Amino acid sequence: MSDDSTRLETALRSRLAADSLWDFALALYARPGVEAACLALQDEAGVDVCELLWHCWLHHHGLALEAEPDELAAVRLWQREVTSVLRVLRRRLKDEASKNAGVAEVRRQLQRTELAAERETLARLQALAERGEGLVRRSHSRSKLAFSLASRWQLQKKPQLLALQTIECQLDPP
Repeated sequence: MSDDSTRLETALRSRLAADSLWDFALALYARPGVEAACLALQDEAGVDVCELLWHCWLHHHGLALEAEPDELAAVRLWQREVTSVLRVLRRRLKDEASKNAGVAEVRRQLQRTELAAERETLARLQALAERGEGLVRRSHSRSKLAFSLASRWQLQKKPQLLALQTIECQLDPP
């Protein structure tokens, strides 16, 4: 990227396209403490886990979101109207599913559909990043992801900050 443009260089755009956000998210989420940290941030602070993992992926590639592209609103709407609705239904059926095989199957189907909706979200976020709108190269000097995300989402509670630090500690260097 140049100083006078927020467009990504061709090489960086190719690198983003070659590094699937979905695969990155699955790998990071499987690391020790990350799943629990993501779910705590989601349930206690309303943080969208897909967007959180996207910021981690951007950070991994030496990028940060400077300005929110207009298309991010559509991704968030999808998350609210589709993914979150599926999650609420799945969670609502948890107790009943433990007692009823039919309900358990419905719950499994909802879980698969929720995962597909999350995969769609991550695909949309990756495409957004590949266009380069609103992205800047982050400063490598003391560029802390946890601090940046805490500020972005106005997180101040110690458990939330610790959750962000847990996630940042599990990131591979770029």
